[in-house]
Amino acid sequence: MARMKFICDAERCIECNGCVTACKNEHEVPWGVNRRRVVTINDGVPGEKSISVACMHCSDAPCMAVCPVQCFYRTEEGVVLHDKDVCIGCGYCSYACPFGAPQFPGQGTFGVRGKMDKCTFCAGGPEANGSQAEFEKYGRNRLAEGKLPACAEMCSTKALLAGDGDVVADIFRTRVLQRGKGAEVWGWGTAYGTQAQAGA
Repeated sequence: MARMKFICDAERCIECNGCVTACKNEHEVPWGVNRRRVVTINDGVPGEKSISVACMHCSDAPCMAVCPVQCFYRTEEGVVLHDKDVCIGCGYCSYACPFGAPQFPGQGTFGVRGKMDKCTFCAGGPEANGSQAEFEKYGRNRLAEGKLPACAEMCSTKALLAGDGDVVADIFRTRVLQRGKGAEVWGWGTAYGTQAQAGA
């Protein structure tokens, strides 16, 4: 069984926010929630990099570990989803997630935040596939229709890749080899200086 994953190629992302718009439009995401966002590092400086960020559907998801009511679950494809009927809106998952994926909707009266919302990898939720109840709570279930997430399909530069983790990794690996660079941009030297300096 394929394990679904996202990879964003920072060398190709142009910060157009097409992925963000596609997600909001496809799922009618509530106001104040962005299931996907584009983060730019060194904005306005030569060499700036942008990357599209959403739930990474972790193999060992911290949101699942901290949820006191165990509303998070993993599908056979490795997609991490949550059940809004079980969620109590405590926000622990929001604090635990390193990507800021689970979010409170911005609507409602002061002090009432409601149920958490997050990227579903366009896989819907626990309701019947394609049902109105599923769409109202989680958005369209594109995986059940045999399609990839709308954000990746809408990416004009194909910076955002989604699908079987092995296939996506092979595509990215091929790009890096053809470019002759890519891995070192976020490698040891960027994080810690050169290895010679780190060892000194």
